[in-house]
Amino acid sequence: MLDNNDLQDAIAALDEYGFDKKHSSDLSQARNKQQMTKYIDSLDYSLRRLLILQDTVEDLVAKKKHQITQHENIQTYKTKVINISRQFNISYDDVVQVMVNLKNQTN
Repeated sequence: MLDNNDLQDAIAALDEYGFDKKHSSDLSQARNKQQMTKYIDSLDYSLRRLLILQDTVEDLVAKKKHQITQHENIQTYKTKVINISRQFNISYDDVVQVMVNLKNQTN
């Protein structure tokens, strides 16, 4: 069984771990621009490497924005199909099937 000193040591270790996690220069801990700047500065990258990093981040941001837009468009489309199914009192699957049939007729 733990005595009081062991318990105190365990609590102190946990507190220190929490403090280190909060004040770490690790990128996974960065939550704002200042923290990210501090982390990137600690990498001591040359201008060339920083430009590559910038280009990479811009590509990732554009990709993420595109994914979010796609998701929003899909949700909007699903909502429209649901509204049509309610309007005509038919199931969602029936509306989709009608749409597929119409598409096949036009091809």
